[in-house]
Amino acid sequence: MRLPEIPRYPLTFGPSPVHPLKRLSEHLGGAQVWAKREDVNSGLAFGGNKVRKLEYIVPDVLASGADTLVSIGGYQSNHTRQVAAVAAHLGLKCRLVQEKWVPWDDPVNDKVGNILLSRMMGADSRLDPAGFDIGIRDSWKDALREVEEAGGTPYAIPAGASEHPLGGVGFANWAFEVAEQEKALGVHFDTIVVCTVTCSTHAGMVAGFAALEDLIGVRRRVIGIDASATLEKTRAQLERIARRTAEVIELGRELREDELTLLPDWAGDRYGIPVDSTMEAIRLGAELEAMITDPVYEGKSLAGLVDLVRSADIPKDSTVLYAHLGGQPAINAYHSLWPGR
Repeated sequence: MRLPEIPRYPLTFGPSPVHPLKRLSEHLGGAQVWAKREDVNSGLAFGGNKVRKLEYIVPDVLASGADTLVSIGGYQSNHTRQVAAVAAHLGLKCRLVQEKWVPWDDPVNDKVGNILLSRMMGADSRLDPAGFDIGIRDSWKDALREVEEAGGTPYAIPAGASEHPLGGVGFANWAFEVAEQEKALGVHFDTIVVCTVTCSTHAGMVAGFAALEDLIGVRRRVIGIDASATLEKTRAQLERIARRTAEVIELGRELREDELTLLPDWAGDRYGIPVDSTMEAIRLGAELEAMITDPVYEGKSLAGLVDLVRSADIPKDSTVLYAHLGGQPAINAYHSLWPGR
């Protein structure tokens, strides 16, 4: 397997922490729930899951001679904030396209949270009225061309870094990091729960845990909770990126269908719009564990975990690892969900 040979530029503090969610587990009365905290994995602008992806992309950026990172996301994109952070860290320019992916009617939606942090770090962050889609966007292609026409040398990083050839490698490595932490903690996680939208986080895990299964013979259940509300498109992207990542790390076999699990029941009708289960999960995480989750991603994946444990779809004798991918800065744009008294 080629994974250890792929160049990596360290951007994290090291392995992200793993800890038990004892009060949440007791409240749910089922499987034992732990969390792995990508929200506290880096000193770069509050970190998050995209930092792991960028660790494997930065060596290619540096080799390319680019002077400007160009990426895209919604107004409150966690990804674009992390791209801006890496650009600042490397001394590069950053051009961001911020599309109106979420129809959230709040006068500060395009001024606070992630977009504010990106602008603080010097990113040229421009708004675009286009709505949500997980595919390659014309507005992003236009931004790349504009940088070139202005005499810059752009480096293209697609939404979520997911369509980048190396986009899944960071979370393939995450699987091996989990295995090392299991040894240190004396615990085994038979089930992993993760949020899925642009797919390379989940897809990388699938490829990484498949490689681990082949090496040590331990099979795990990796459950993706869809938060895109574009299920069929997302499922196709998950399968494609997982298979591409398996090829990049030289897994040496085809992924099985049972390794590609994506569940739709907690996304709601629109990307970025919380539903009742989202708000209940956010409340439980905050009140029982002081673990803050957001209404776009982690609130939805935590809602899936809560229901799967309560229903015993995740069996009572399981030990489940919740992948907390970050995203808390976006909560600023959702302040009206928690009105004062």
